[in-house]
Amino acid sequence: MAVAAVRAVATTLRRSSVFLEGSRPLSTSSASQQKFNVPPSGNDLPRPGGIASMMRLPVQNDTQGLDACFVGIPLDIGTSNRSGTRFGPRQIRTESVMLRPYNNWTGAAPYDSLQVADIGDVFLNMYDLKDAVKNIRDAYTKIVANGCKPLTLGGDHTLTYPILQAIKDKYGPVGLVHVDAHADTHDQMGNEKVAHGRPFYRAVEEGLLDCKRVIQIGLRGTGYTDYDYDWSRSQGFRVVQAEEVWYKSLAPLMEEVRAQMGDGPVYLSFDIDALDPAYAPGTGTPEIGGLTSHQGLEIIRGCRGLNLVGGDLVEVSPAYDPSGNTALTAANLLFEMLCVLPGVQYRRG
Repeated sequence: MAVAAVRAVATTLRRSSVFLEGSRPLSTSSASQQKFNVPPSGNDLPRPGGIASMMRLPVQNDTQGLDACFVGIPLDIGTSNRSGTRFGPRQIRTESVMLRPYNNWTGAAPYDSLQVADIGDVFLNMYDLKDAVKNIRDAYTKIVANGCKPLTLGGDHTLTYPILQAIKDKYGPVGLVHVDAHADTHDQMGNEKVAHGRPFYRAVEEGLLDCKRVIQIGLRGTGYTDYDYDWSRSQGFRVVQAEEVWYKSLAPLMEEVRAQMGDGPVYLSFDIDALDPAYAPGTGTPEIGGLTSHQGLEIIRGCRGLNLVGGDLVEVSPAYDPSGNTALTAANLLFEMLCVLPGVQYRRG
């Protein structure tokens, strides 16, 4: 019986194309048969099975040989209301087992042309936000050094600030597509200059952004003053409040965004609270009257053709959505980001 059991396990591993070295999955397919990593099919490896990497992709420790990577930042010590985003990356990965490698609407087949893996989570000082920011910057300096394009699972929005620091060191100031319920442009809150409501103020202050190539989409909610968004506009940002796009397709807006961004490097930052809490309740600072999930897809798909150098999906706080649907939505949006990276092949469309 013992021999039969060993043979059964070996057969299962061959069929699922999962190869283990110690406890770390190295590949989802035989290197002799296939050039690029491809997520395993649910027909080959049951969805509840396997190691919970993003889309059950191979896991590796660095970006060697990668065109793009998924990376987690389990950060929530920059939050101002409900915490819990430190668990966002883990839950997004768990829900990502539902994703398949081909985009049935756009025709994007990212695993036909890009080498992609999950490189795990950034090490953070969980007790000191300023030190955590340094940890993130140092990690991303290495991640982007060879041109690999990181897609980040968050984690609170503080994380975008040190990522942009590393991106600027590699590419210079970048354009930004920022999708969010909040502008995140406060200088200080509680005498602190670093937190999830300040990343883009700090980014402008440090010259990380090409401000004429910045758009903020989905801003809404009650405010402190009648000029809450004036600072963004005064820097040259385009601001599109959520009410401006109620009941509308965002495809025409994204045509304008592509013209605004031009050929220069662009970073995409998507806060899950940009979506109405009916679609994404699992977040720390929800605001009613938000974007629909369909509009979220239109924004990301509308970034096709941009010179994207990375992106993030932040502020998923799983405890506030026991259904898991917020993290499932986040996983889908991250896959859509992968689909619009430069170099992705399209089988049609």
